[in-house]
Amino acid sequence: EFQRSLGMSESGLIDGYSLACPASAPFFGYLGAAAAMFLANLGAAYGTAKSGTGISGMGVGRPDLVMKALIPVVMAGVVGIYGLIIAVIISTKIKAPILENGSPKPQYTIFAGAAHLASGLAGGFSGLAAGVAIGMVGDVGTRALGQQPKLFVGMILILIFAEALGLYGLIVALIFSAASTGTCPN
Repeated sequence: EFQRSLGMSESGLIDGYSLACPASAPFFGYLGAAAAMFLANLGAAYGTAKSGTGISGMGVGRPDLVMKALIPVVMAGVVGIYGLIIAVIISTKIKAPILENGSPKPQYTIFAGAAHLASGLAGGFSGLAAGVAIGMVGDVGTRALGQQPKLFVGMILILIFAEALGLYGLIVALIFSAASTGTCPN
């Protein structure tokens, strides 16, 4: 009775799409891919900009240390690459509907859309957090490096732990995106 009130057939289909495979499912997958790119690159951009200001400030007094101080900028760029990896993996798993006997047959489940959205958000927000941490450490660390070069190893260790936040997000995103997503009913 409920199915008929929604305009559904006995098989549970609405215009070729089931409740397990709605037409909106790919939207959530692509939203996850976009979120991974946007958030991770937002973190990378912040980390690069914030570290760059510290390098510029330090470079005025100690130009010999500028090349050493570029490490935070490189590490911030790696965070953006994590977002790119996640977005590419998600987008290659999204399947468009196919035409079968003149009607669309869905290929992408709502579970897959939710898993890919969660994957993108986990990786993206982790990249954002890593980029902010790298930016703050890179700014203050490079300025301190200009005053005391012995702080270099300590700054690098702190940056490694900040970068690990983005790596954790990448790992979780890969696990989410590799989850079994089921198939659409016929």
